[in-house]
Amino acid sequence: MKTKLILLSFCFVLLGVSSFAQKKKEPQSIISGDVAIKKYHSKEDLDRMQKGELLGLYVERIESLVGLLPYIAFATKPGITMSTLGIPNDSENRKALEGQFEATDNFLESNQEFQKRILPYSDTDNLVSAILYYEETLKALHEYSEFH
Repeated sequence: MKTKLILLSFCFVLLGVSSFAQKKKEPQSIISGDVAIKKYHSKEDLDRMQKGELLGLYVERIESLVGLLPYIAFATKPGITMSTLGIPNDSENRKALEGQFEATDNFLESNQEFQKRILPYSDTDNLVSAILYYEETLKALHEYSEFH
């Protein structure tokens, strides 16, 4: 009976230790999957849209560009990790990347609040032009990877 109790206690201790042991963090993608946009538009498509739809597209394109531009020296598509690039996946580098993601999220949140308040006063033709410009920039960034 004592032996079973000792063996059972030992199993619980092993189970507890293994569940609280630090696990190696998996490498995180440098570029979020959220940077992709669903559809590119023509001028005619945009001209048929209501201003509210255009405002949403405008903000979405800004968010995609902000999520992509700082990382084009590394990659232009989601799925690339620090380990893929040969960057050590240590706690210091993960902390730096997480800090960058947090700063980007804070900027996007602040920018979105500003855009919701001020952007409705913009000219619809200027919105259409800006969206087309942002989409062309995004297309060019996706083609950028072919140049190296």
